[in-house]
Amino acid sequence: MRIRIIDAFTEEAFRGNQAGVCVLPAGDWPDEGWMQRVAAELNCAETAFTRPVGDQWGLRWFTPATEVAMCGHATLATAHALHEDGLADEARFDTLSGSLGTSVGVGGLITMDFPASPPVATEPPPSLVDSLGVSPLGVYDTGDLGDLLVELPSALSVRDLRPNLAGLAELGTRCVIVTAPAEPGSGQDFVSRVFCPGVGVPEDPVTGSAHTALGPFWGARLGATSLVGLQASPRSGQVRVELKGSRVILQGYAVTVLDGVLTEKAVNP
Repeated sequence: MRIRIIDAFTEEAFRGNQAGVCVLPAGDWPDEGWMQRVAAELNCAETAFTRPVGDQWGLRWFTPATEVAMCGHATLATAHALHEDGLADEARFDTLSGSLGTSVGVGGLITMDFPASPPVATEPPPSLVDSLGVSPLGVYDTGDLGDLLVELPSALSVRDLRPNLAGLAELGTRCVIVTAPAEPGSGQDFVSRVFCPGVGVPEDPVTGSAHTALGPFWGARLGATSLVGLQASPRSGQVRVELKGSRVILQGYAVTVLDGVLTEKAVNP
């Protein structure tokens, strides 16, 4: 069985966010335990499994520790894989987060249509400040996305953050998104970092799903519907965001860095 590692939200290998992608034949899903073991073996932030279902594609995402309901970068990587194989330039995915659409344009730019997750101000959990090691300007709930969005004073404070990951894992959220305005003249509108220790990902390099909340958050503050976000992880990656009512359009590139085959012992352990 073929399996790939694809770097998403980047035009360079070894940048952006790694995703495993396994394109399955039509039919039933494989055993969930097997998919989870494959994801743990690859140890990417997420591994995507997709299969044709009529004129759509089923899509599921697994971190090394658990299945998740939403993943942007692995969706982008899957769209790249289907395009690379000549299977689809436009794809509609049936997922735990509903129907998600993707298209691959000239030059390989991938566009994804996701539901927006507008953040709502909330009280910070008691242990948040101690876990972050910095006092936030504001804390926001992202609803069904399941993340906590934290506004920090500056891009430098986002870049320099060294949180207590064990403390963040105990908050009970999928991820903690930290964000601030980008530096003037940088070409970006905002910067972010995303920590997801509660689902087995200490720091996610580039998180498409987080931008469904970051887009509405910064769009409201900047009075803009088109934005560029930089996720300032060590690998880093850039996400283009366009706001369209209750939807968020995300754009980025992807690069295949490994193309291999699971052995018979791995497929039928």
